[in-house]
Amino acid sequence: MIKKIIGLTLMTILFLTSCKNKKETKSDEVKSEMKEQGIVPFTADMAETSVIYEVNVRQFSPEGTFTAVTKEISNIKKLGVKILWIMPIYPIGEEKRKEGLGSYYSIKDYRGINPEFGNAEDFKKLVDEAHKNGMYVILDWVANRTAWDHSWVKQHPDWYEQNKEGKIHSSKNWADTVMLNFDNEEMRKQMIADMKYWLDDFKVDGFRCDMVNETPIDFWKEVKLQLANGREIFMLGETEKPELLANNAFDAAYGWKLYHIMTDIAKGYKNVSAIDDYMDSIPKKWQADDYKLLFTSNHDENSWKGTEYERMGDAVEIFAVLTYTLPGIPLIYNGQEEDFNRRLKFYVKDSIDRNPNAKMRGVYEKLGELKITNEAFNGAKKAASYERLKTSDDKSILAFRRKKNTTEAYFIANFTKENKEVTVPINGVYKNFMNNEDITFDAMTTLKLKPWEYLILVQKKNKFLKAG
Repeated sequence: MIKKIIGLTLMTILFLTSCKNKKETKSDEVKSEMKEQGIVPFTADMAETSVIYEVNVRQFSPEGTFTAVTKEISNIKKLGVKILWIMPIYPIGEEKRKEGLGSYYSIKDYRGINPEFGNAEDFKKLVDEAHKNGMYVILDWVANRTAWDHSWVKQHPDWYEQNKEGKIHSSKNWADTVMLNFDNEEMRKQMIADMKYWLDDFKVDGFRCDMVNETPIDFWKEVKLQLANGREIFMLGETEKPELLANNAFDAAYGWKLYHIMTDIAKGYKNVSAIDDYMDSIPKKWQADDYKLLFTSNHDENSWKGTEYERMGDAVEIFAVLTYTLPGIPLIYNGQEEDFNRRLKFYVKDSIDRNPNAKMRGVYEKLGELKITNEAFNGAKKAASYERLKTSDDKSILAFRRKKNTTEAYFIANFTKENKEVTVPINGVYKNFMNNEDITFDAMTTLKLKPWEYLILVQKKNKFLKAG
């Protein structure tokens, strides 16, 4: 009897050791592959200094291909970009397709490649090149709906929502798609397996998930649990629901509210008090380590609401700077670095106009340097502190201090169309980061700011961090 017990115990130990070794082998395999590509696996700390660049493959270049994007990765890197968000690359549904080439968000096959962009090898080369340049790649994922001619429609009609007549249906907002039924566990399992396919076979580093409010929170919790098994991935959710971050389903949410406030200030509908109210509301609604994607444009806003120049006019630069200096993670939508001032078409071929003399390219490159090298602008789970500074005109002037460890920096800006003279409670000699000039402050200093003028003040002997 004792021999049997000993034998069973040894078998159990060997089995558990074997399981552990398999898990470790998989983790080591991922790390080894990424090391060969010149990049370490993604960790949450890397988001502190990250800039995200959104790639609309179809409109990124005249060719509209993966290869064209791959050729530009070294230039994208110069912007300080650490994460590439690639808009949907999957085959687009043909049934009930919207005009021309159709919407990227009407997906016919979650594991397929849109031949318009190239093939699987072309996409793998894009991911490899991004990794070699120190950038991570996240794929756009549309979980709540598929194209009408997705194979699931005929093979698994019960995987879709049905109306009173027992027929599957679309949403009024997306007539070219049909809504999935998240009460069906088999559909959920297959969806997660399809997401895992891109992580395992293409070595992408996470996902930007579309319209996550349309999908149950418990599904996203399961997604993160399954996909992040033995590895860290980056999950960006198009949502402003705190509970999706509180449940660890996503790493970052969207800063939609701030985006609308910025647009309203640019149009003269609101003043700086709206930003103060917004910042005051964050600790009341969000956990201390929650953070958001901050932006002045994206694919939806550009195509449907207008370019940042249409919406913000002369305030484009100052609001771009604000997305880098507030806590959060900033976004560049492809073309913004080119001073591109046209709405990109959504359903047909279009292309960004390249501008070798673009002003904003230089601005974004400088801001990328700031984000990478100055820990006072860390913006994710371990973000630097934010302290609003009282000025002599708080409705027009936004001034705040960011600090982490012994590194501190200041932002002062005139968010109006008028010249302003203002005093701020800052003392000392600082470097104006954007032009490297010294500027001295004391209790008697009156600062003169032109319309939409800003200052980023950093310590003269700043403690720099190495780029991640």
